[in-house]
Amino acid sequence: MSGRLLVVWNVLKAWALLTGGCALLGTIGWALGGYQLASLLVFFALLVAGAAYWYGDRVALGMLGARELPLGESPALHARVQRLAGLAHVPKPRLYLLPDGHPRALTAGRGVRGSAIAVSQGLLGAAPPAELEGVLAHELAHIRNRDVLVQTSAVVVATALIETSRIGGWLERTLLFVLGPVASAIVHLLLSPKREFAADRAAAALTGSPHGLADALLRLEQAAELVEFRANPATEPLYTFNPFAEEGLAALFITHPPVGERVRRLRELDPDWREKLRAA
Repeated sequence: MSGRLLVVWNVLKAWALLTGGCALLGTIGWALGGYQLASLLVFFALLVAGAAYWYGDRVALGMLGARELPLGESPALHARVQRLAGLAHVPKPRLYLLPDGHPRALTAGRGVRGSAIAVSQGLLGAAPPAELEGVLAHELAHIRNRDVLVQTSAVVVATALIETSRIGGWLERTLLFVLGPVASAIVHLLLSPKREFAADRAAAALTGSPHGLADALLRLEQAAELVEFRANPATEPLYTFNPFAEEGLAALFITHPPVGERVRRLRELDPDWREKLRAA
């Protein structure tokens, strides 16, 4: 799928999520209380959708404990993102820091003019420059393709459903048993693993080499095996790769393709890389 078609497709999916949510609440309201309740619920859905559109990135990043990274605190990182954003022909996104040692990165927002990239302290400390650039370029590709709009919308809705189950008291397990699969279905309906392959290819083009991102993916996967990661599993689509153990509730929300397959496809973009490595 070409870049322009991918953008259009992602925007259509965001509209489909809004329309479907309003239709569902309107139907429930009509069945329970007629026109007045249906109108009230649709109006409420539109308010929530508007808030999610404008503040979805802050909600997602707030759930993860990220804080905005000032220019003076990390000028080199800001300069690197500025350069890559220029190559991607998108405005420089806001930068956030995840203050923990688990190496990971994510992006959230509503599009090219309202998105943010968050990187962890662990990623900044562990990734060499080429790998860090590959990860940042991957996230910028999601912003350029408007994947970020659909990802953030799906994560906010899914997280809200999962968190709703926590207010059930002794009914919590039953609510989670019902709402968990519903949240998972929304995520998988809106998000295809193909978006990651497209972002990987775009990152390779932006950085001029597929190997920085390929090496970063291998490093992140190895770190995930060594360090336990805890967060709301519904946030899985936001990350560069899946940092969760593929078990329990987290298994319902996996939208990333296997790292091995992504690395293989990236290496194939430079089929002579082994010969170049031997020559070096």
